[in-house]
Amino acid sequence: MAAKLLSRYPWASHPFIVGAPMRVMSGASLAVAVSQAGGLGFIGPGVKTQHMEADLNEASTLINEARGSSAFSAIPLAHPVLPVGVGFQLWGDDIEIAIATVEKFKPCAAWLYAPRESLAEFDVWSRRIRKVSPQTQIWIQIGTLGESKRLLQSLEKPDVVVVQGLESGGHGRATDGMGIMSLFPEVADAMANSNVPLLAAGGIADGRGVATALCLGASGAVMGTRFLAANEARISQGYQNEIVRASDGAVNTTRTLLYNHLRGTFGWPAEYSPRTIINKSFLEHQEGSSFEELRKLHDEASKMGDSGWGPEGRLATYAGASVGLIHEVTEAETIVRDVQRDALSRIQSIGVAN
Repeated sequence: MAAKLLSRYPWASHPFIVGAPMRVMSGASLAVAVSQAGGLGFIGPGVKTQHMEADLNEASTLINEARGSSAFSAIPLAHPVLPVGVGFQLWGDDIEIAIATVEKFKPCAAWLYAPRESLAEFDVWSRRIRKVSPQTQIWIQIGTLGESKRLLQSLEKPDVVVVQGLESGGHGRATDGMGIMSLFPEVADAMANSNVPLLAAGGIADGRGVATALCLGASGAVMGTRFLAANEARISQGYQNEIVRASDGAVNTTRTLLYNHLRGTFGWPAEYSPRTIINKSFLEHQEGSSFEELRKLHDEASKMGDSGWGPEGRLATYAGASVGLIHEVTEAETIVRDVQRDALSRIQSIGVAN
């Protein structure tokens, strides 16, 4: 299954590393850098759906400049799609704008996530994307066994399913999620006859995590938080410093809607809640401070530049439980290649030991 998946993306190498479509923070530079290193990078949703066009314009330019170098040299000249994917949050993105953008740029994959009401919305989006760009692969992210079973009944079967564990950063399952070690095998059993490749996501930040995902039966691994510490990430320095500083994700991260609401973000379906690094906003919320006071302090912190983040800061720092495994900021290419090399070394050492 992994070989079948890689054949769809001729620039990609094994083990298959995917850069998650983190909202705003995964822009063109990061997505192209991940793909150019032999992975698959995704451009995340923007504040507005129409922002995706500017990101894909930039990605197209960067890709054309790099056509003859690195992993992109493996792409046939007649290859019909861009070697980057795009991500859409179904509850908030405009389907008409999204479809027009996919039709114009033809990214290699469209990652669909978080329908407003039911999984039937995946069918609608999938059908319309395939109509305007048949070569664009449909990726669907799920976080529960129930979702995987309902996908098997869908009219438009996905090309790839991303199984996200509770350890993930950003918006994941609020009350019915499970860690990837338990969730992935059960989903894999349920979808065993579907012929759909499964990728593992959530808490993966190094070669050990990727090797584990492969041993669980995944065709590849998705990393989000790890790429927040990439030079190409579209992220404030204060935010990035906090990703490197934080440790002990079990204690220092939590799932809460507080930061969404402080930022004025509403509308996520009830089953989703983001994981974030804890700072003064959350601690004072637990101590009983009023929302109005916290919002006032949050708005003041948003004008303080990089000092708005950190343990004494107040701004949202969405991140996964794997933050304690991230110790430096470096290029996305280095991250991909180091993680691939380490994962292969660990898998090979198991074979030698046996």
